[in-house]
Amino acid sequence: MQNKGAVLTFAILLAAVCLYQLSFTWVSNKVKDDAIEYAQGDEIKEFQYLDSMKSEVVYNFLGLKKFTYKDVQELELNLGLDLKGGMNVTLQVEVQDIIRAMSNYSDDETFNAALALATKNQQNSTKDFVALFGEAFEEIDPNAKLASVFNTLELRDQINFNTSNADVLKIIDEQTKAGIANAFNIIRTRIDRFGVAQPNIQNLQTSGRILVELPGVKDQNRVRSLLQGTANLEFWETYENQEVYPYLAQANERIKELEVLGKEKSGDEATAETTEAETTADESEENSLLSELEAGAADDTTATLDNLAAYKEQFPLFALLNPSADQQTGQFYPGPAVGIANAKDTAKINSYLNNPQIKSVFPRDLKFAWTAKSMDEAGNFYRLIALKVTTRDGKAPLDGGVITDARQDFDQFGTNPEVAMQMNAEGAKVWQRMTKENVGKSIAIVLDGYVRSFPNVNGEIPGGRSSISGLESIEEAQDLANVLKSGKMPAPARIIQEDIVGPSLGQKAINSGLLSFVIAFALVLVYMLFFYSKNAGLAANIALVANMFFIFGILASLGAVLTLPGIAGIVLTIGMSVDANVLIYERIQEEMRAGKGVKLAIADGYKNAYSAIIDGQVTTLLTGIVLYLFGSGPIKGFATTLIIGILTSLFSAIFLTRLIFEWQLKKGGRILFASTATEGWLRNMKIKFLEKRKMFYVISGVFILISIGSFFVRGLDYGIDFKGGRSYIVEFQKDVEVGEVRAALADVFGTAPEVKTSGEDIKITTDYRIEDRSEDVDNEVEALLMKGLQDADLIDQSVTLEEFTQDYQQSSQKVGPTISDDIRKDAAIAIAFSLIIIFLYILVRFRDWQYGLGAVAALAHDSLIVLGIFSLLSGVLPFSLEIDQAFIAAILTVLGYSINDTVVVFDRIREYLGLHPKRDREENVDAALNSTLRRTFSTSLSTFVVLLAIFLFGGATIRGFTFALLVGVVVGTYSSLFIATPIAHDTRSRVAKVVAKRKK
Repeated sequence: MQNKGAVLTFAILLAAVCLYQLSFTWVSNKVKDDAIEYAQGDEIKEFQYLDSMKSEVVYNFLGLKKFTYKDVQELELNLGLDLKGGMNVTLQVEVQDIIRAMSNYSDDETFNAALALATKNQQNSTKDFVALFGEAFEEIDPNAKLASVFNTLELRDQINFNTSNADVLKIIDEQTKAGIANAFNIIRTRIDRFGVAQPNIQNLQTSGRILVELPGVKDQNRVRSLLQGTANLEFWETYENQEVYPYLAQANERIKELEVLGKEKSGDEATAETTEAETTADESEENSLLSELEAGAADDTTATLDNLAAYKEQFPLFALLNPSADQQTGQFYPGPAVGIANAKDTAKINSYLNNPQIKSVFPRDLKFAWTAKSMDEAGNFYRLIALKVTTRDGKAPLDGGVITDARQDFDQFGTNPEVAMQMNAEGAKVWQRMTKENVGKSIAIVLDGYVRSFPNVNGEIPGGRSSISGLESIEEAQDLANVLKSGKMPAPARIIQEDIVGPSLGQKAINSGLLSFVIAFALVLVYMLFFYSKNAGLAANIALVANMFFIFGILASLGAVLTLPGIAGIVLTIGMSVDANVLIYERIQEEMRAGKGVKLAIADGYKNAYSAIIDGQVTTLLTGIVLYLFGSGPIKGFATTLIIGILTSLFSAIFLTRLIFEWQLKKGGRILFASTATEGWLRNMKIKFLEKRKMFYVISGVFILISIGSFFVRGLDYGIDFKGGRSYIVEFQKDVEVGEVRAALADVFGTAPEVKTSGEDIKITTDYRIEDRSEDVDNEVEALLMKGLQDADLIDQSVTLEEFTQDYQQSSQKVGPTISDDIRKDAAIAIAFSLIIIFLYILVRFRDWQYGLGAVAALAHDSLIVLGIFSLLSGVLPFSLEIDQAFIAAILTVLGYSINDTVVVFDRIREYLGLHPKRDREENVDAALNSTLRRTFSTSLSTFVVLLAIFLFGGATIRGFTFALLVGVVVGTYSSLFIATPIAHDTRSRVAKVVAKRKK
């Protein structure tokens, strides 16, 4: 063996680096164990202990360098969310929102119509949104000027009324790109200050999308608020409650009149026939209405009328919005709060107040905003605040741009948390003037459209100091200070995809993943010893152990994330590593049977196996790269471990085993490459593969027809990755039936959700309010989920929402309709791209397009049959067979495995054609196929056993994924022998006949 010293040196250095990198994981785990022992089950104590250790030196590496616990955490092996628990969130900063903000939210009809048209066109176009917007603006009104829309105070230096549309679009493009980059930096700053260990924040290729992975976080509501807040802070003057009430009374009368007209005529006619005179009510009517409300307030809302329906008919607005007045005396409460409403009624009230015919009742300088915090602990009732517009452009006189510092503090009594803010000189002047002019009144502090507080001004406040009170916890105050200090987002960041894994489910995944890994690894070690004797089997096993060590060490050094599919990728790598050893050992045995000595047989066996090993591994490597490029989250983790595993497998199988054999030869020991029990298995086979090819064409054709028929009859069970929606895995304290859960939730969701078993838990999938983009919708859906289960007595009535999300809800996932479309497109591109590069690689390597066609036909055959089996057995087998991102990863892996097998066969055919050029081609092909049977059987069996261990012991979350791989191994092995080669042979024969005819 040449360069033996260099190989040994590299192996030692690689092992040393891996040991160094993995040592941080060992130290980190030791600190965590100490924290658990100290806390004795108290999570707060455990957190405090670990927090106190962050700046403490916990690792002194050989006296050369010291590492704090924080340093160690950053260098340890990262566990994915499916193993550690936590949140995976994809945020979308919409370009159209940035453009809208750049225009100062212009109400120009052409501008808004162009935005709507561009948004619609974007669904079927790959063009940049700014370009689509420009085309839409031109299409709607060719003579319209963009400069008239974007000549704002902020852009006046860049855009004047003479600026061309093309130049305006360039500026918009620059500003939107800068806005997205700024949004990414703001999100990253917020996360860094949030204090979570090992966060992963990525700016995705798709414009405006940001991936945030937060392992170990438990309070998902806090994270949602932190990520989605725009930090749009505003300070508003306010109206007094008693000033606004007469207008509300007029609005109530106006709504009543419109609803009466609406019953008599269509809504459009009612609107057309309404006159200006009907929009007012005299003072006596207002006083009469107030008297009725006061009289009825002491008892209940139905006391003034015989029933609730009649009351709603008489007072449509006040039936939803309870005026802010004393129920006994009818006196208005001081301050800007003009009413109280149930959360479920706020949308209806907003629609009333924003209706142009009702809005005309109110003064032009009056606008409304809801409080951010509810009045009650249950989160049901919110106050409506009356804001006063005092500027010409309708903006707040003071905004968050003047804030230079924000920090968590306590009120004057030192008990309640608040956020203390400091303004710059310009802001301090405006703040001093505002407070001076509003002594005895309230100033509302509004954040992201909701009133955080509305303190009463006792006197002029110089120096630019202010605070936000009414916060429930120190954490909330810290988060709010963090958001304000990080800066204002250029546009709202909306969650379009979300995965939450609870810590208990993560621990289950770790346990099941490790168990499956240990069992699979042990089975392979035993199998190699059994099949290839203690000499060769032991060498392969040493290489396998080293391979595992290298994989984990490289993962740690790269800062990669180990996920549950990643563990599956490692276990699959074991099978592929075995394949390289099998190819080498079978070649060595052939050389020995040809009469060569052991030393020469080993040298020639390795040399002759290189071609098949490299071709097979490269095709799988290409598939892994495609997965990495188009996958995300756990799928990217799977691809990462697969790619690393292929590279380390090549090194371990080719070089480490060779070093071991060289050492054994030097010692003079006897080396055996087959055990007595298996030495004669599948040798000297003489199967007429090509003679029987039509029979196998028929068999495959029948399976494919059944699969296609099942697609039309039964269809495929698409996961929410592809169709959008929300899914929750819920653990119940008692046995429940799927039908019970479905019926219970049909009442609260309006339609029955999809309910399945997921291991010992229940998986609930619904598309309820999936297109709702409001910030609180996720919390509201979770509350409805809990309510439905409580109403059916499936969970205890005393369980709070916080307890439900932490103890019952093991994981949740949300995929918005936009991203589900993109996932479908990416999946189709990934599969198509894989097939193309595999075809091209085989074309280049074998210089014969018929080989490429045969390989791609076999891959299409494998994909159709695996899909057909999933269609046929979905709902029959006791585990999920959803078509999701994990399934696409499985299909691509199956393609990689199948092509690996096919390439080995093609390589042997090429060799036989070169060795026996005068022999009949069909005879050469059959001989080549027969010669690979032993290798095919050995590799397929070892891989199947490995996957079976994952399937049985790897847990419910990846059972469908491993089932696809199991089916794929069987189908892929079949197709490489009975489909790929016959098709390549038949195609070549037909081409030869056509060429021969042309020559005649």
